[in-house]
Amino acid sequence: MAPRVKIVGWGDSTTAGTPGFRSPVEAPPNGDGNEESQYSYWMMKEHPEWEVLNRGINGERTDQILRRFSRDVGPERPKIVVVLGGVNDVYQGYPVEFTQKNLAAMYSMVKDMEAMPIGCSVLPYDTMTPRQATARMEINRWVETECGKRSIVFCDTAAAVSSTDDPDKLSGTPDGLHPDIEGYRSMSKALSKSVEKSLA
Repeated sequence: MAPRVKIVGWGDSTTAGTPGFRSPVEAPPNGDGNEESQYSYWMMKEHPEWEVLNRGINGERTDQILRRFSRDVGPERPKIVVVLGGVNDVYQGYPVEFTQKNLAAMYSMVKDMEAMPIGCSVLPYDTMTPRQATARMEINRWVETECGKRSIVFCDTAAAVSSTDDPDKLSGTPDGLHPDIEGYRSMSKALSKSVEKSLA
């Protein structure tokens, strides 16, 4: 039997599963809430041979996520790390360059420990101002380009949860800020394809 593939989901609320679920780092040891409200649950449902660890914390900016590397990512020795952050930077009005610098550092840290990062696009939320929407678009263009430069697999997680009528809105949301369960499930499908691509 092949060994299980260990994957760490490293990010903010959209990794944690907010608002339906609190991750194991938010509510140790196993998390709390409806486990279907997290992409990691659906990925493991589809791929029982994968172990997907939820290391998301609601409300964190990229600099805060970055600081948790030595606690939440490094010791796990994962094969793949899903890097999804930036929505709180946008929400709090931080410059695009701030987010780019932190995400670049995350990709480097993952590569330095000989794991494969997956770079993800930042998800929309329904109350974005035009300025926030522009910042998010700029970050997402940069993520896709940066992934190409570094030979990292890019996953368009934003497209997986966006409304077909308006890419700056979520297709389904319980609170206007986060995807609903169907959204997290849709994210898991996009991420599973990216993991398969990385493993290939």
